[in-house]
Amino acid sequence: MTASGAPAAPTLRLLGVHHVAIIASDYARSRHFYTEVLGLPVVHEHYRTERQSHKLDLQLPDGTQLELFSFPNPPPRPSFPEARGLRHLALRVADMDASVAALAAHGVAVEPVRVDPFTGALFTFFADPDGLPIELVGPAP
Repeated sequence: MTASGAPAAPTLRLLGVHHVAIIASDYARSRHFYTEVLGLPVVHEHYRTERQSHKLDLQLPDGTQLELFSFPNPPPRPSFPEARGLRHLALRVADMDASVAALAAHGVAVEPVRVDPFTGALFTFFADPDGLPIELVGPAP
């Protein structure tokens, strides 16, 4: 019951994030980035002829998946200035220095590492081949 005496609406019992879907402008380039640069293993990969679309399921260590899609002529993602909607993808890492060094070894430009003023956690940003902002979040120093 609520304070007004009305029956309480049932609450949603979320368990976590299942997947995040990303649409790539160049499937091969993005596939290489997510599998070779970020090192995500492939779970499934399909080409859907009727949609002229690749679908690649990638696995994160915690069980969350990334879905990488290709579609003919997708519109560009508005980012700057920041648009409404999903802002960025944040990935948790155990070692910020090693993660930044690994990205740099692949030629990925990474912003300077900063400290979140509220949590004390280390974080930085870089972009995927289509400019999707990706944040790395590390432990507090």
